[in-house]
Amino acid sequence: MSAAAPRRIWLCADDYGIAPGVNTAIRDLIVRGRLNATSVMVLAPSFDRSEAAALDALNANDKRVAIGLHLTLTAPFRPLSEGFKPLPQGSFPSLTRLLAAAFFRRLNETTLRTEIDRQLAAFVQAFGRAPDFIDGHQHVQLFPQISEAVLAATKAKAPGAWLRQCGRALPWSARLGNGKALLLDTLSRRFRRRAAVVGLRTNPAFAGAYGFDARVDFATLFLGFLDRLPDGGVVMCHPGFVDAQLQRLDPLTTVREREYAFLSSDGFPAMLATHGVALA
Repeated sequence: MSAAAPRRIWLCADDYGIAPGVNTAIRDLIVRGRLNATSVMVLAPSFDRSEAAALDALNANDKRVAIGLHLTLTAPFRPLSEGFKPLPQGSFPSLTRLLAAAFFRRLNETTLRTEIDRQLAAFVQAFGRAPDFIDGHQHVQLFPQISEAVLAATKAKAPGAWLRQCGRALPWSARLGNGKALLLDTLSRRFRRRAAVVGLRTNPAFAGAYGFDARVDFATLFLGFLDRLPDGGVVMCHPGFVDAQLQRLDPLTTVREREYAFLSSDGFPAMLATHGVALA
């Protein structure tokens, strides 16, 4: 009797471009076969043509990694287009302000679509092609109003890309302990339905959201991420090395090194094998 085929998943490192130490860590894990997807912040200070070329070169002989657009609409990052509102001190609004503006539909639809188009165009200029997939920094692609603009832009500019939805493959009774993930579940239901209507693909399930507490054992968390995750599911991660640029831009610092340590360890592939999981 043959063994069951492994579940093939996407393990996606977010935030390529945010800082040199993150870029280096992500490329290293791809070369080791420990990641098979990464999403790029095209407006981040440590993303340019040379960083794009270094990442794209990893697919020169064989397709090692899916490369996506990490749509970014929150501070401290600055828009590529003019006129984005609200725009405090030249940067995007905070996550809280953006979420509130989106829920009350106070974002200007024209400037929102222009910014999304600019980020898509910057990706195409850097890589010479459309992204394999599109997701969002701090999950902004799921927010009301923003999600509609993302779907329209993807349909028009990158119809072959799949979109990250963040609904978990767990029964509702098992979802109540994580407020952040529960909100993502709720927003994702609407996002999946709207994507299907316009003929765009989404991943069947998602995992990887947690409180980024450095005291938590990431290996134990990761084992939970694999629970019930189906074939084609996405696990989000944030590996990286801490440097001055990262410390300036993002509160996630040492947790990135903890994630990198686990993903680069012998325990990671052993865990996948034990639980019948392989990278897609």
